[in-house]
Amino acid sequence: MNNYKPGGTGQKQTRISKMHKTTEQKNAARSSAAATSGAIASGSTGSGKNNTHPKKGKPAQSSRLRTAREVALQTLVKVAEAGAYSNLQLNRALQDAQLSRQDAALATELVYGTISHQRTLDYRLEMLVTKGLDKLAVWVHQLLRMSAYQLLYLNRIPPHAAVNEAVQIAKHRGHAGISGMVNGVLRNMLRRLPEMQQPVSSEDPVKRIGLTYSYPDWLVGRWLSVYGEAGAEAICAAGNESPHASLRINSNRLSVEKGIALLAEAEIDATESKLTAGGIVIESNAGNLTQLEGYGEGLWTLQDESSMLVAQVCAPKPGMTVLDCCAAPGGKTTHMAELMNDMGRLVANDLHPHKKQLIQEQAQRLGLTIIEAVSGDASELSGQFPAEAFDVVLLDAPCSGFGVLRRKPEIKWTKSPEDIDAIAALQERLLDEASRLVKPGGTLVYSTCTIEQEENEGQINRFLQKHPAYLLDAAWPEPVLAPLLEAGLIGKDFQGALQLLPQHFGSDGFFIARFKRRD
Repeated sequence: MNNYKPGGTGQKQTRISKMHKTTEQKNAARSSAAATSGAIASGSTGSGKNNTHPKKGKPAQSSRLRTAREVALQTLVKVAEAGAYSNLQLNRALQDAQLSRQDAALATELVYGTISHQRTLDYRLEMLVTKGLDKLAVWVHQLLRMSAYQLLYLNRIPPHAAVNEAVQIAKHRGHAGISGMVNGVLRNMLRRLPEMQQPVSSEDPVKRIGLTYSYPDWLVGRWLSVYGEAGAEAICAAGNESPHASLRINSNRLSVEKGIALLAEAEIDATESKLTAGGIVIESNAGNLTQLEGYGEGLWTLQDESSMLVAQVCAPKPGMTVLDCCAAPGGKTTHMAELMNDMGRLVANDLHPHKKQLIQEQAQRLGLTIIEAVSGDASELSGQFPAEAFDVVLLDAPCSGFGVLRRKPEIKWTKSPEDIDAIAALQERLLDEASRLVKPGGTLVYSTCTIEQEENEGQINRFLQKHPAYLLDAAWPEPVLAPLLEAGLIGKDFQGALQLLPQHFGSDGFFIARFKRRD
């Protein structure tokens, strides 16, 4: 099997879109998601490998960039050359450029769409670039990708606008030969547009799905073996959808109904989540949700719906002693504190000392006083706390992150099978350590934001074989089980472990398992 490796770039990137959606819908969703990406995130992902050696292109413009396409290209080049996280790099670029909301939305769409579709874009561009994409300077390659994305996927953008501005950017950054090549390639693509917009046809399902939805062959192959052809295709398609923004209401300060009413006063359309109690789904482009008064006043937290389930499955009660092993930036920690009515003790640990402040800031914003933020290696927590000290222990483990590709599509290009093996080994050590800290009769919850069996079902099977004192616990709270039963995702044989796929509720892919320690 040939594994696709993106040509000419080092990748650390984000997001994607459906061709049948309008540009306005996609831009609105992505603009809102990008603007709030620096707030509470769901799940952890490890660092991806970067084995490419991009050529040096002309340096980025030093003056403030004025157009959406210039901002997008600058971001794509820095992601490619430096392996920067696309969401962080884009946020910085947007702040510096001070674009209008409409232009910021376009820049966001161009960055995430180009990164997400890069395999398919390169497949089409290879037919048109005579010397091959690997001979191009990084900025030229990214400019062609970004422009091809507009022609192939953004039907509401006038083709001449995409081509003309690409040529102008090429003239400004390069020389007449480069701008002429860019013009020729894109006009050739425009002439062959009906052909190039046709779905990829192949008897090999790995190649067909990989090229149609822009995923590496090795990843498609893994999902085919687990979920079958229809399941793998549904996962890939769902991973290319624009993510919707969602809020978790601070139940100590507000009701869902009141939260929706407050958002309506700010001209933001929102509905109650169908998946999780206390969740609100944003139905329109709300801009930067952290700038709303309700956020600053601690009325809600930005969090994906799937991620909200984790604290509810932990089901901590007021007065309990609780440990969150890998807590930053604090979304699940603060959720558990809210469920405890801010009574008891909640220790929030993270490996990185500087991330303690993130947790403390979220606790302060939400008016929560029981959270004790500490820093330490989660694989050595039994040396920091007495054995069997906690009623509830949550291990939201570092993972490959394949459940959050809508928000972080760079993961497709930076992860490898070897990464999954290494991450699974780390998870096993962390789970062993966490199990030592649970009281007899207490609860241990393991969660990831991936859909990889090696990290999920395989992980808990190994854990149960090694730890006979634990058994899976299916006694999840009724509000958590009800929508899962209604959707047919669990049945009467539910044992206490759930794999949510991104197509199930339009939320992130998540795995959650709850264990009970025998008395």
